[in-house]
Amino acid sequence: MATQHDHSQERAEHDHGHSHGHGHGHHHHPPPSSHGKAFALAVTLNALFVVVETVASFISGSTALLADAGHNLGDVLSLLLAWGASVLAARPAGPGYTYGLKSSSILAAIANAALLWIALGAVMLETVQRLWQPGEVNGKQVMIVAAVGIAINLASALLFAKGSKDDLNLRAAFQHLMADAVVSASVVFVGLMVLLTGQNWIDPLASLAITIGLAWASWDLLKEAVKMGLLAVPRHVDETAVRAFLGEQTGVTAVHDLHIWGMSTTECALTAHLVVPGGVTGDAFLREIGQALEKRFRIHHATIQIETGSAECSLQSQHAH
Repeated sequence: MATQHDHSQERAEHDHGHSHGHGHGHHHHPPPSSHGKAFALAVTLNALFVVVETVASFISGSTALLADAGHNLGDVLSLLLAWGASVLAARPAGPGYTYGLKSSSILAAIANAALLWIALGAVMLETVQRLWQPGEVNGKQVMIVAAVGIAINLASALLFAKGSKDDLNLRAAFQHLMADAVVSASVVFVGLMVLLTGQNWIDPLASLAITIGLAWASWDLLKEAVKMGLLAVPRHVDETAVRAFLGEQTGVTAVHDLHIWGMSTTECALTAHLVVPGGVTGDAFLREIGQALEKRFRIHHATIQIETGSAECSLQSQHAH
């Protein structure tokens, strides 16, 4: 949207204001090659373990192991998602894709959650059948395989520990793997309880609890991914606080046409019109706002349009759209 100005000076100021608020303060940092190696190793280890754990679940008769295998399959998908997002985010924008391929990570997140639900559905079906007809469970085998799972998840998490401090994408992978180590630890406990008590029903009951817990967690992921696909304001951004911050800037009398959305699962963008009757004297005003938005609200791409008309005229222009 553009407002109409009668004076050439105001028009020049208006055109000047329609630019990236972050100026030259925002940079893209391609992930180091070591991260690519870390993803490759973590994906390989977890994929192999999914196969081993699935086979072991049928040999030992444990649906808790099967539930953990379904969870680890989610690990592999999540790692592939994070890896792909890192690679695609580093690609420059081009004709036809002016934002690059960043939003592909949102599509991948939706697919990730959907595939995980399919896997959990299969596990749930097997679990319910075992609840009615409990089979013999080898508690010792369950403990050994789940313990291997703890080691693999912790080793994979350590690959991302250093990079997770500064990279949200790597932090998500790190936290996911640490959570999986906890799930594997609970399966070790299930195997121990079966071994000590000889009560085979403990295993499918624990499997049911694990599956429901994982479904609940992945449902939240699916909802968030769909919201991002619908260009909703990302969860970590307080829209009211952002509007208040922009309105508090020197010379600003009104804020309108404020839009905030996720460009990807790790980056956020903003556009807004600021009414500044006195105009702005240079790029510093926009650059400082952009830097503050990134630091305070983790909004990486801010595009600010300056208008020198009255707040009333701007609001009328907004309603006309």
